[in-house]
Amino acid sequence: MAQVLIRQLEDHVLDVLRARARAKGLSLEQSLRDLLTDAARGRGGELPDELARLRATTPAAGRQLDVAALIREDRDGR
Repeated sequence: MAQVLIRQLEDHVLDVLRARARAKGLSLEQSLRDLLTDAARGRGGELPDELARLRATTPAAGRQLDVAALIREDRDGR
């Protein structure tokens, strides 16, 4: 297998990548390996998944939103 060395990576970028790996319970190396593998396969990564999740929780355009009913549902645990 090949190896890659990346020089002059800004410290804050590495901090964010470390935090992301830690949040997933992965080593930085494994997290970067997964990220690069997904990029090579043409997958969009986490952002499209997050956007789809948010879209699913948003009412369709033009649909009236009954806020009081939503509050009652949440309050009643439904």
